[in-house]
Amino acid sequence: MSALPYYNEASFTPQWFGSPADVPPGFHSIPNFTLTDQRGKRITEATFKDKIYVANFFFTACPGICPMTMGNMARLQSAFAEDDDILLLSHSVTPHQDSTAALQAFAQKMRSLEGKWHLVTGERAEIYTLGKEAYFAEEDLGEKGMQGKRNEAFLHTESFLLIGQNRRIRGVYNGMNTASVSQLIADIQMLKDEQKG
Repeated sequence: MSALPYYNEASFTPQWFGSPADVPPGFHSIPNFTLTDQRGKRITEATFKDKIYVANFFFTACPGICPMTMGNMARLQSAFAEDDDILLLSHSVTPHQDSTAALQAFAQKMRSLEGKWHLVTGERAEIYTLGKEAYFAEEDLGEKGMQGKRNEAFLHTESFLLIGQNRRIRGVYNGMNTASVSQLIADIQMLKDEQKG
């Protein structure tokens, strides 16, 4: 039995398989994407080929949950600083404000390591589609009070998502909770062991 479950839809109901080879071909995976990181580098799904990564959503001007969640992303970076198989991917949900320069300034403040932690911007539609349909990040958040303007709904979540090989979701964690982030660190090691075996 796989050490960690797989997730296929927004309810995050865990599904278990005997091994990665037993996962059905059509099972949910993160689709192709093209974004730009804080160094102006093109970031695509190929950046994460054969890697384990943790994804989240934030914005640089966020005064609320982001300081804590991004602090915990920095904690993950520290835990796996010497491990080239573990990467971090933080998507800006205000890409019109978070230019490459803004992301670079924020990344310097967070002491992000080059090639380890990618803070990305890009087309708003692509980021929101990834957030809602690929990572299942609070699909309906912002719908109320938006007068039906679904494409303007503001995507914001405290979730961290653990993505394994083949771009499949293997865990979801509360990025504001110290114990949850500790569990994520342990689960990353379990996933590494699974992928070695």
